[in-house]
Amino acid sequence: MTDPVLAALRDLAEPAPATLADRVVDGWLRVPGPLGEVYAVVGARGVRLLRPAAFAGELDAFLEDYRSRHGRPVRPAPRAPRGLLPALRGRGEGPALDLGDLTPFAREVLAVTARIPAGQIRPYGWVAREAGHPAAVRAVGTVLARNPVPLLVPCHRVVRSDGDVGQYLSGRADKVALLEREGVELAHLEALAAAGTRLVGSDTTGVVCFPTCHHARRITTAHRHGFPSLARARAAGYRPCRDCRPS
Repeated sequence: MTDPVLAALRDLAEPAPATLADRVVDGWLRVPGPLGEVYAVVGARGVRLLRPAAFAGELDAFLEDYRSRHGRPVRPAPRAPRGLLPALRGRGEGPALDLGDLTPFAREVLAVTARIPAGQIRPYGWVAREAGHPAAVRAVGTVLARNPVPLLVPCHRVVRSDGDVGQYLSGRADKVALLEREGVELAHLEALAAAGTRLVGSDTTGVVCFPTCHHARRITTAHRHGFPSLARARAAGYRPCRDCRPS
């Protein structure tokens, strides 16, 4: 017969503190990504690091580098955190992230970048403005070059202001492949950039957008007009799109 006092104490107690180890030991796992396998390191509060396996190299070296950089032991994780696998397949909101080691500026840059929809791109200057630091374009580039969780925070969707896709931590080819996988027509964007077109507007709505904005994609050829800058678009009587917020 169960002792009622022991039963009451058991009900009041928290589950056995497996979380105690989780607070001091991170977990690693290897999972499929959009361009091949990726290594992920997960802490108690979320994903701390994500790297394409082909870029990160041998697993042992990757884990040893993580230990030395972060001063934390790491062991195999029992399972993928909720949301990680769907996010890597392009679905869902994604897992919790642990970006507590970053500066407030870096966290804000990544938060802005995370809001760029799939299939759309934004220039570095737009990210700087949305993060509240319009003059910090170079600093934005540095933050994104060191993004600890690419694919989850889609820095591949940030490009140069001249229309060139720019670089990526695992190589330009990966950036191009990720964008094309999301349906971005890079050849079309390059042609627009070569013609000096940075924004497109509809003469039926009087709204001007980034070319990859979902509103811009619905503009028919007869009603589409290109502009080299927002200032020129405003001078022609257009207002900026409230969704893509061109700068």
